[in-house]
Amino acid sequence: METRKQLTVFLENKPGRLAQILLAMAQAKINIVALAVMDRQEQGVLRLVSEDAAAARKVLQGLNQQCATHDVLTVELRNQPGALAHVCETLAGGHINIDYAYCSSGGKNGKVYGIFKVSNLDKAQRVLNAAVNHNNRRIQVRPLRDQRVYRKM
Repeated sequence: METRKQLTVFLENKPGRLAQILLAMAQAKINIVALAVMDRQEQGVLRLVSEDAAAARKVLQGLNQQCATHDVLTVELRNQPGALAHVCETLAGGHINIDYAYCSSGGKNGKVYGIFKVSNLDKAQRVLNAAVNHNNRRIQVRPLRDQRVYRKM
């Protein structure tokens, strides 16, 4: 897990606007680790984490596109059921609010990245590191609770 810079861009709701930005990133050989696009009434919101935030910012400036930079927590996860739930459960146990989260679509060796904008970045890192150190390995997926147990009570 590490802290990375996320770029947030407000896009005009016009066909090809996202494609233009992604093509410019590709031409600059900037690898995007994860991205999310959400719509609003008048504009879209693009959030992205790249391997080189400074270069990505420069590309956006070259397109006359304003962007905001935020620190986010990037957690490498196994691409399997429950991996994301375990991280969220661990953060909740540390009383850390997740403002928003999104994931990459795939990664090396079956891993994906979870991107978390949290209320307290330093505390989130401590809580997740403690969970990793407690297990003496990477965050492992715990079995999901059987919902039938709760219905019987």
